[in-house]
Amino acid sequence: MGAANQTTVTEFIFLGFSGVFFLRLTLFVMFLIIYLLSLTGNTLIIFIVLMDVTLQTPMYIFLGNLSFLEIWYTTATVPKLLAICLSQWLTISVSGCITQYYFFFSMGATECILLAVMAYDRYLAICNPLRYPLLMSLLVCLRFSAGSWIGGFIAPLLPTILISYLNFCGPQKINHFFCDSDPIFKLSCSDTFLVEALGYTCSSIVILSSFLLTMSSYGHIVVTIIRLSSREAKKKAFSTCASHLTVVTIYYGTIIFAYVRPPAKYNFTIGKVISVFYCVVTPLVNPLIYTLRNKDVKKAFRKVLAQKRLLLARNMQEV
Repeated sequence: MGAANQTTVTEFIFLGFSGVFFLRLTLFVMFLIIYLLSLTGNTLIIFIVLMDVTLQTPMYIFLGNLSFLEIWYTTATVPKLLAICLSQWLTISVSGCITQYYFFFSMGATECILLAVMAYDRYLAICNPLRYPLLMSLLVCLRFSAGSWIGGFIAPLLPTILISYLNFCGPQKINHFFCDSDPIFKLSCSDTFLVEALGYTCSSIVILSSFLLTMSSYGHIVVTIIRLSSREAKKKAFSTCASHLTVVTIYYGTIIFAYVRPPAKYNFTIGKVISVFYCVVTPLVNPLIYTLRNKDVKKAFRKVLAQKRLLLARNMQEV
């Protein structure tokens, strides 16, 4: 009888947010606008980097990787979130839930590693400008990019495999809008101590190690900037990394609060609110920060736009 009960749950039900339809409709419109803007902004950055030869340098190749990552990072959770806002109750199969868990944490780990690599790139550019072309060649840049993706997708692999062996025998309601780790563990009727310990250990190692490496790079950058004699040189050096530092602060501030803590301290209501920031808001903030604060990107955008207008005008004349 116990074995039979353990095979009864084949799907979960997302509870999402408030049951008031007007509030859910308002959230739907807000999240949809943010999602579309995020997709547009990140796609635009990728397009500009690919079209403008002057931006095909390590710094902007990493930025293109980050934008590509953000597109899939939001797509892993936001479409379900939008559907939940409209229908209030939304189901997902157990296998689909585990798949979402894996891809969400894989891309989250990839972003942590990639942000650390981008910080290291800025460290080399500012602290070792003469040796920068050698230390961060195109080949090294591509290896770092590939390593970020490979490392990110390997990091949550073992916890995901262990989760797939858990039994779920009720209840089946997930008090969240995606398959986060804590809600999954709460629904299992198996002993989750090992997989919880492994999952939190992996996430803490990835988050804290990449965060410390990032802060170490910026620590050296700050020391180097302070030693510069010229005020203009200081301003120029800081402007090259200010955008990245802003993104790092926003992203790590939310995920450290969410995942580097004892499991028993988890609050589902607070967890959902915090998740909105790193699942929905941060992927939109990234392209806004990089485009609004970066003169090279804005210049390249105007250049590409002018080329497209010229090409369109020529085609119209030929017709």
